[in-house]
Amino acid sequence: MSETKNGMTYAEAGVDIDAGNALVDRIKPAAASTNRAGVMSGLGGFGALFDLKAAGYDDPILVAATDGVGTKLRIAIDTGEVDGVGIDLVAMCVNDLVCQGAEPLFFLDYFATGKLETESAARIVEGIAEGCRQAGAALIGGETAEMPGMYPAGDFDLAGFAVGAMERGSALPADVAKGDVLLGLASDGVHSNGYSLVRRLVEAEGLHWEAASPFSNGRLGAALLAPTRVYVKPCLEAIRAGGVHGLAHITGGGLTENLPRILPEGLGAEIDLGSWKLPPVFAWMQGAGGIAEAEMLKTFNCGIGMVLVVAADRAEALADLLGEAGETVHRLGEVTAGEGIRYTGTLA
Repeated sequence: MSETKNGMTYAEAGVDIDAGNALVDRIKPAAASTNRAGVMSGLGGFGALFDLKAAGYDDPILVAATDGVGTKLRIAIDTGEVDGVGIDLVAMCVNDLVCQGAEPLFFLDYFATGKLETESAARIVEGIAEGCRQAGAALIGGETAEMPGMYPAGDFDLAGFAVGAMERGSALPADVAKGDVLLGLASDGVHSNGYSLVRRLVEAEGLHWEAASPFSNGRLGAALLAPTRVYVKPCLEAIRAGGVHGLAHITGGGLTENLPRILPEGLGAEIDLGSWKLPPVFAWMQGAGGIAEAEMLKTFNCGIGMVLVVAADRAEALADLLGEAGETVHRLGEVTAGEGIRYTGTLA
């Protein structure tokens, strides 16, 4: 009987199924830690089940959002400090959901790489689980794609998908009117937008990620990787307390582009740029890059990561509630007649 040669294998082609299985086993405790009312199944199935009635909804409307982390990933890849980008991924989705008035219920991630490195991938997914815990959402599924030849060694990409719910008739924005007050919640840094400009500026300054940060303690790369703040729980508290007419997540486009998205036709806003202090990271970037104030305001959050539009007679109470929930609150200005954003004062 003639000898037969072993055939080609998937592993020889660069895909390690055993590593993928090991990753699933490693991240099961992290996913389990995000469990909440409504979850019907864990990781491992072909789909994930969620019971809206068990989550407490009578007549729910589903709300969905998807996003990524952008070129901030380049810094995480270059430094190996990948623990926080999972939080960024969740935050970029769930902060959008709450702007619709929705409570995030569950999250799914997509992680793609050329060669799966179980330890690094696990740290990323554990960061996703941390973001889900902060948002009160369950991590109920995801996809790990090992794609040889698609990504250089060590590179990866992330995308995420969040689903939330609200009772019918409670969608935001609603009843935004002239005289409503703008409450700004402080950001935790650059969050996840504008990093193509950030990276170009760092290169122009001749710096590297391991250099001392020119605007804070520690290394530059680590400082720029501060995760996006998750605003969900305090904002839901404020919505349920009454008087919130709208929310704007301040991402790419800054205050200039994002706030008008929730203002009705014929209404604009006046914002006093002196009502908060420009955080050091933005002051450094503005000075080092000679970036015009208008460009800063339509590129970065400039220290304000979320804006709530609230009834004037509820502004003080809601500011107190948000402060007690751990947010730093700034009274930015008010809704005005006439479209567009009008700034007074200067960033400083």
